[in-house]
Amino acid sequence: MTEPSQTIAERLQEAFDALTRAERQLADSLLAGYPVSGLSSITQVAQSAGVSTPTVVRMVQKLGYPGFPAFQAALRGELEARISDPISKRDTWAARAPEAHILNRFTEAVIGNIRQTLTQIDLDAFERCCALLADPQRSVYVVGGRITRSLAEYFFLHMQVLRAGVSHIQSIANAWPHDLLDVRAGDVVVIFDVRRYENATLKLAEMAREKGARIVLFTDQWRSPIHDLSDCTFCGRIVVPSAWDSSVTLLLLLETVIADVQERTWPTTRARMQALEEMFDRTRFFRKFT
Repeated sequence: MTEPSQTIAERLQEAFDALTRAERQLADSLLAGYPVSGLSSITQVAQSAGVSTPTVVRMVQKLGYPGFPAFQAALRGELEARISDPISKRDTWAARAPEAHILNRFTEAVIGNIRQTLTQIDLDAFERCCALLADPQRSVYVVGGRITRSLAEYFFLHMQVLRAGVSHIQSIANAWPHDLLDVRAGDVVVIFDVRRYENATLKLAEMAREKGARIVLFTDQWRSPIHDLSDCTFCGRIVVPSAWDSSVTLLLLLETVIADVQERTWPTTRARMQALEEMFDRTRFFRKFT
């Protein structure tokens, strides 16, 4: 049975193989302009997809909604969640907070996020993404936003050890155009962007795409607008009992990508790691306990 906390996009992706040809056509139409594409009248939604209104009714029922009004109500709820600020998110949680200790509540929420995130992973897309990042002929650029810059820096630090040709793009709007000067067609730009999606990051993605770059996106379950430009999108669920969104699932995904790229590049990565350790020894950067 479909989890109630799933987004409609996730329900569509999960049910896609079981849909009829017309219903798949409708699903593609809804996902193409998600979530706004589902907020028109049922007649307009059907016309935009080139299907009948009964097809719309049947498909939303397959997704677990009693009818089109309930489907649209769920969509509006998602939109409210996407644009909610930290204070309103905290107020929403506090109004229905259970009595269990915050450690248990938070952990349970994170575990649920991980479980649902992993069920949505496209393994073929994951493999293609890691192959792009491991390709020595492609330079890799990494950028984050106001909050996600810490994830971007973490990813950059590890990728820089694994392979050559990795750059960290500063998220300051008046600085990153300099980094785009060196982006070539086929290079990979890794972008972190979660809700309250940043206009400057979207503009960076658009300009990188114009130069022929391949885009790998780490985002939330509602998907950044950059998804429409990306070659590979990793969606991590981020909602927890807090005014702040959780980065745990995104950290899990990026660490898994790092591990996969490491295996793909191990012969050269091992030599780079050995050279790095020798430099650490010479500089006595770390203390050694014998």
